[in-house]
Amino acid sequence: MSKLFLTVLLLYTVSLFSQENLTPSEKTGFTKITTYNELKGFIYQLDSISSLINTEVIGQSSEGRNIYALKYSSGIFGSDNTKIKVLIFAQQHGNEQSGKEGALLLARELLKPENQYLFNRIDLALIPQVNPDGSEVNKRRNANNADLNRNHLILTEPETKALHGFFDKYQFEATLDVHEYSPYSKEWEMAGFRKNSEVTLGTTTNLNVAKEIRNFSTNNALPFLLNYLKSRDFTSFVYCPGDLPGQGYTRHSTFDINDGRQSFGVQNTFSFIQEGMNGKDNFTENLGKRAKGQMTGMRGLLEFIYQNEYIIFKMVHRERQQLSDGKANPLVSIQAEHSPNGQTLQLPVYSYKSGHDSVVEIIDYRPLVTSLTDVKKPTGYLIPAELTEITAWAERQGLQLTDYEPVSTDIIEQYFIQQLDSIDFEGDIIIDPTVKTKNIQVSELTGQYMFVKTGQLKGNLAVIALEPKSMLGLVTYEQYGQMIKPGEAYPILRVTKQ
Repeated sequence: MSKLFLTVLLLYTVSLFSQENLTPSEKTGFTKITTYNELKGFIYQLDSISSLINTEVIGQSSEGRNIYALKYSSGIFGSDNTKIKVLIFAQQHGNEQSGKEGALLLARELLKPENQYLFNRIDLALIPQVNPDGSEVNKRRNANNADLNRNHLILTEPETKALHGFFDKYQFEATLDVHEYSPYSKEWEMAGFRKNSEVTLGTTTNLNVAKEIRNFSTNNALPFLLNYLKSRDFTSFVYCPGDLPGQGYTRHSTFDINDGRQSFGVQNTFSFIQEGMNGKDNFTENLGKRAKGQMTGMRGLLEFIYQNEYIIFKMVHRERQQLSDGKANPLVSIQAEHSPNGQTLQLPVYSYKSGHDSVVEIIDYRPLVTSLTDVKKPTGYLIPAELTEITAWAERQGLQLTDYEPVSTDIIEQYFIQQLDSIDFEGDIIIDPTVKTKNIQVSELTGQYMFVKTGQLKGNLAVIALEPKSMLGLVTYEQYGQMIKPGEAYPILRVTKQ
């Protein structure tokens, strides 16, 4: 059999496969979005034709719809310790449709013979739709009116609980959270331009993510991904939220751990966010190109991980072991700010005046995150057993929680809230208590306490969440604000060793 014949046969097979497995939106020429029932049917259609896929229901939405994960593996998913595990999840926001549509395109593309080499080194879990309830009505929030991408610290919603339970089950080394951004506003239009990158990408920026992971993401992965998109005719840029030039500053997204990227990143995961450009007038505007751009960005990350699998795998496991052994950086940043580095930003835009692409120079550009307040990581924290809302939170997060057995060598530190001040966090004003610390004897403890050690994978998350001055902590949420009262002791105690 000639090589030419085999090539023609392969191309014909691939073409036939693609035509027979169009996504629901593709079948309409991308004039309609994929509904929940159509998504379910398409997923199981792919599952039925390929041994590479094993579909898992990871949980249910607020209204009882299933959240599906397509698990791709050439063997038993998660069983080969030499492979890197990757999690891609889309549509936390129900009105950001192109991420879901791009994920469905990727789901099919990965079954093509020319893409299956990826699974020699990668086990992939693909969740096309985290928020099916919001998607059905094209609303940002879930059916409980919660913004899922602001819920990753407190984990009160079934969708985020399902996502984190799935992550904890497999301990993925790499993640990608897929969204859309809107460049359209009256203010930008009146200024004569808008942002114009079809796909934007962001890395982890929280300072408590291991520095080596942050540097490798920024210096190696990001340039690769931007070039990968450019070489496939998609305009791309670093994800840079910000105000109009001269009216505020531009930064590299948030460092808050309550979003998908940072909540996994702070566990020393190789973690990214992808933001495609949404439609101006309706959610199906230019949906085909938008979905293909999202798919291309996802595929690019898989390619980078495949090519750098050994480096990423070793780096993530080494840094995670440092967390688990309590040997990571002893200082944890609990207050930070976006800072300039002396550079300006050449921001790609579309000029309404000329009708062409252009560039705007951003003078107040703040690409760095610098710490304002660090705390020394304790051995652990003592949570009064009667604070059931906090112990329940710790259990939702999968933190190791045990009854406290007093040890004479323990040093117990207690915060006293002197007064309440405020601090600016990315334009929001949040509480910033003034505290003083005193040591108390183990013998002075009364009542029952639960112990959360910081020598665990989520140890940095625990510190950020439980410190009273943390600008990203539990006390900044209304349901936990009662723990901060001027003139009273903070109920959660720090434990250190002599």
